[in-house]
Amino acid sequence: MKGVGIGAVLISKTRHHYPVTSQLQFYCTNNMAEYEACILGLRLAADMNVREVLVLEDSDLMVHQLQGEWETRDLKLIPYQQCLYDLCQRFRSMEFRHIPRVHNEVADALATLASMLHHPDKAYVDPLHIQVRDQHAYCNMIEDELDG
Repeated sequence: MKGVGIGAVLISKTRHHYPVTSQLQFYCTNNMAEYEACILGLRLAADMNVREVLVLEDSDLMVHQLQGEWETRDLKLIPYQQCLYDLCQRFRSMEFRHIPRVHNEVADALATLASMLHHPDKAYVDPLHIQVRDQHAYCNMIEDELDG
């Protein structure tokens, strides 16, 4: 059974990326998936003993709800909100900012990947290394030539 994919990327001050992704195999609305992804990323940060966190989130609804600016009316989101409040207590400093979805491409790509693949019960894949290339692959080919 395939499910909804979620993804988060922790980026350290030294620009190291720590991607995490999960496939949710239960009923989940888009807003529930946003909360699930945020919790996934914050749990990873807490496990890594991170003390200060800036959450860049592409869900405007979630950011405004967590900042107390918008009321959480959806009963399915209230337990998620409480879980996030409890999780935030593990950090010395916590800030939430909304960013456009276009600036959250890596997390979205991880979510898409997780939703498309059939996973065994547990799977681990080493973090991805994404290269940027400005030449065709055949330009990097070197042929051996014997020297007469």
